[in-house]
Amino acid sequence: MAFSISAKVSAFTGAKVNATRAQKARRANVAVKAQGTDYGLGLQMSTTADKNIDPNGRAKVPLEMEKMELPLNTYKNKEPFVGTIRSVERIVGPNATGETCHIIIEHGGKMPFWEGQSYGVIPPGTKVNSKGKEVPHGVRLYSIASSRYGDSYDGLTATLCVRRATYWDPEMNAEDPAKKGICSNFLCDAKPGQEVMMTGPTGQVMLLPKDPATPVIMVATGTGIAPMRSYLRRFFLEDIPSWEFKGLAWLFMGVANSDAKLYDDEFQEMVKRFPDQFRIDYALSREDTNKNGGKMYIQDKVEEYKDQVFQLLDGGAHMYFCGLKGMMPGILSMLEGVCKEKGISYEEWLEGLKKNGQWHVEVY
Repeated sequence: MAFSISAKVSAFTGAKVNATRAQKARRANVAVKAQGTDYGLGLQMSTTADKNIDPNGRAKVPLEMEKMELPLNTYKNKEPFVGTIRSVERIVGPNATGETCHIIIEHGGKMPFWEGQSYGVIPPGTKVNSKGKEVPHGVRLYSIASSRYGDSYDGLTATLCVRRATYWDPEMNAEDPAKKGICSNFLCDAKPGQEVMMTGPTGQVMLLPKDPATPVIMVATGTGIAPMRSYLRRFFLEDIPSWEFKGLAWLFMGVANSDAKLYDDEFQEMVKRFPDQFRIDYALSREDTNKNGGKMYIQDKVEEYKDQVFQLLDGGAHMYFCGLKGMMPGILSMLEGVCKEKGISYEEWLEGLKKNGQWHVEVY
């Protein structure tokens, strides 16, 4: 999430108007005013490729982790795991709409996971519930942004990609600290050595296909890049003889502007090393325009390649979506149009993808 996932919902939950309204609210109250705000990490973008990509090729990893069964709910709310913050870095530039952080957490190999899963984080402190009782804060879910081996390739850490949630109060003409995201601000403000209570790992919806020759299409907005990064590191940076990726990886990434691109230095290095297997297309809503002259959103970018995407899906590709649920109606409408052009029943076609396990959606 990955991005932070306050609530994971089906792509089909909620009306289109609600998704549009929610997106407008986010842009008005969070993104615009947060631009250029220093929360203590400075405004410059910290690069990650120079720290965690082996310049000599694929990195060696502890291959015994390939034999690991899918871990599910190893740690629960009442008995969480206590991890340790290794580092927190701002990974967007000064003109990004808000702050996003790359957070590495040490778990010492005691909280392993598979690519596509999520961790729960319990922020410190308490709240007063609807019955007037003081209770601990609830769990917030975050998609894990590293492979099972972590950024250091030893299986001892996990990475989260977290956007700091803030609320701009137009009457105060300032951010209202009472309405800021408790967990995201806790994580983005965390210092090395600080403890963090965690649950999970959870999730089976976003797991990779078993066959490493399967083409993978990824559609992400903002911190929805998290699971996609975990896949791509497994595909292109790690030496795993028993799971060598042979397919095509195609990433569609939607952000506001160039300063808001996440992990682009890593992705460009992957493209350089694997030009025939990895493709990335950006939708920069505040810099690019779509075919109708409006802002370029992720659904518009995917539509530019609708025939290729449809053909890949027909050939067995898996498609993954992670990020804002507002992108889904446009993408589904586009695919419905392609089906109509080809004289195919859209409902049957989409149901077939789901039945075959080719359709993976985790949006909020």
